[in-house]
Amino acid sequence: MKKYVVILLAMAMTCSLAACGSSGSTATETTSAEESTEDTEETEDAEASEDVETSEDAETSEVASGVEDGVLTIAMECAYAPYNWTQSDDSNGAVEISNVPGQYANGYDVMIGKLICEANGWELEVVQSDWDSLVPAVQTGTIDAVIAGQSMTEERMEQVYFAGPYFYASIVCVTKADSEFAGAQGISDLAGGTCTAQIATIWYDSCLPQIEGAEIQTASETAPAMLMALETYTVDFICTDMPTAMGAVAAYPDMKILDFSGTDDDFDVDEGEINIGISLMKGNTVLKEAIDSVLSTMTVDDFNELMDEAIAVQPMSE
Repeated sequence: MKKYVVILLAMAMTCSLAACGSSGSTATETTSAEESTEDTEETEDAEASEDVETSEDAETSEVASGVEDGVLTIAMECAYAPYNWTQSDDSNGAVEISNVPGQYANGYDVMIGKLICEANGWELEVVQSDWDSLVPAVQTGTIDAVIAGQSMTEERMEQVYFAGPYFYASIVCVTKADSEFAGAQGISDLAGGTCTAQIATIWYDSCLPQIEGAEIQTASETAPAMLMALETYTVDFICTDMPTAMGAVAAYPDMKILDFSGTDDDFDVDEGEINIGISLMKGNTVLKEAIDSVLSTMTVDDFNELMDEAIAVQPMSE
């Protein structure tokens, strides 16, 4: 009987121990699972945080300046006097156009480029490019900067960085001296006239539409084409900035500038939309700071004096 009791007690103890062991194992597994879940969540949080930081770093990181080789490569139309033009020799400080053998670029933009290079110990390389190819060229890094009489518009600033301004422009119209619009005192006096401006400019996209009753013609592909449209009486007037107008009158004495600034009947434009800047690849803070360090030492009078010099040596029309 005692033997049976002993056996029963042993069995009971075994069951009890088994039950405790099972309970302990479950608790351990649960704890381990919770720890595993927490580790996974912490890892995911860390990875997410790293992703955000990486994204932010990518947005704020600097790109290569482009002048590591000691050469500042700039693009311009080489056909937009007095900002830039093409000539057959290196007179008056002209610089050879690297992609147009035997031709040289000169003008206000070249003069500014040379000042920037002299201050930073760089060489200047000039590349000829069509107007609508300038922004893509700087975006892709084909060239380091665009110095081409570009207005610092909000649309462009979404695509590129801008250094400067390196000139403070104003919007004017140009007509023939013998035109019926030669005596216009404001933009309202231009109603009924035919007009144009250069393509992809604030002159054509924003200013001409402000002239009620004006007959806006197809945009001109280049500044010379715009001037020729006026010279040949294809249009009654054009819209441009003051330097371009001054250069036009110097080349074509039969043209007249219509400046409505300071009146209540002028174009409505933001100052930032007409200031002229140097465009760079987004993120190129090194080059921007280097250029701004030079331009910031120049005054409005300095810019105007240099522009007058450019106008004085620009090629005259034949």
